[in-house]
Amino acid sequence: MALTLVKEDGTGLATANSYASVADGDSYFEGHLYASAWTAATSVTKAAALVMATRLVDTQFQFHGFRTNETQALQWPRERCADPDRNLVTSSSLSPVLTNFVPSNLVPKPVAAAVCEMARELLLADRTAAPPGEGVSSTQTSQATHDASGGSSSMTSISYSKEDTRPIMSRVAQAMLAKYGALIQGGSGSVRLVRV
Repeated sequence: MALTLVKEDGTGLATANSYASVADGDSYFEGHLYASAWTAATSVTKAAALVMATRLVDTQFQFHGFRTNETQALQWPRERCADPDRNLVTSSSLSPVLTNFVPSNLVPKPVAAAVCEMARELLLADRTAAPPGEGVSSTQTSQATHDASGGSSSMTSISYSKEDTRPIMSRVAQAMLAKYGALIQGGSGSVRLVRV
């Protein structure tokens, strides 16, 4: 079955699977210095990259506020998500209360731009899989030879460190999304107890 990209239009579509269309991506990359991976891709591949990038944005970020309706497929549109760059405006003609929330009937441009940026990153490499050697801190190999039996043995020991692992979300996409929420930090759920 062929993929059909359905762009979220701000109404909270139950069938949406992307925050950006292929045309949005083409427009975004017109002003990008490193767009060759995007421009070389077919429309079908671009659509798949945008859908996958949207999945990553939705699963890797916890956005402020809450989803506009229960049936929407994606995290956006949202209610009560503050936009620090937005001037204070009245929330409705009946209410004099000033807010700077993102309107609940749209997906902010930086969210769509972050999806485009992540789509390009996914075209370059699979950011969801660890590349060979990632996380390896050191490797130690020892070999022993036995004279009496004529046999030999060897042992390899690998030490891992997660300090150098590449994040799934690119740093550029993280920066684009930071004012609307926070990256979900994975972990074991346990904390180290230090007694004083």
